[in-house]
Amino acid sequence: MLGGFRSFILRGNVVDLAVGIVIGAAFTALVNGFVKAFLTPIVGFATGATGDYSRRTFAVGGTVFPYGSFVNAVISFLLIACVLYFLVVLPINKLHERFAPHQDVQADKRDCPECLNPVPARARRCGFCTSDLEPLPDTAGAGETRAQAG
Repeated sequence: MLGGFRSFILRGNVVDLAVGIVIGAAFTALVNGFVKAFLTPIVGFATGATGDYSRRTFAVGGTVFPYGSFVNAVISFLLIACVLYFLVVLPINKLHERFAPHQDVQADKRDCPECLNPVPARARRCGFCTSDLEPLPDTAGAGETRAQAG
């Protein structure tokens, strides 16, 4: 019973996910502190507000709306999203392109004489109507050579 739990916990992706969540929470706290200490005072200065901008509110019919804390949350979200995109997503995408380039190789095609759908030139049977296809003269020799070499 505990052996299965141990193998689950020690699986690589579970540990990676746990580490990512902890680092993400720490990074979020760091960004929230930066936004509260530096960016929202700049927003308050630009709008002419004095004091702690995150405590700005307005009231409608006796209900208080704390829009300052919402502005803090929006700025924090945008900063975290930008940092993740530019420091994680873009470099990972560039690594994928560099080490595993997308190769979209299209096989030569010909039309099936029965159903007129395009099929690979070296196909022996149509994938649409399943009729037998005559091998093309220029591709038949290449296939035999590969089969004999392998």
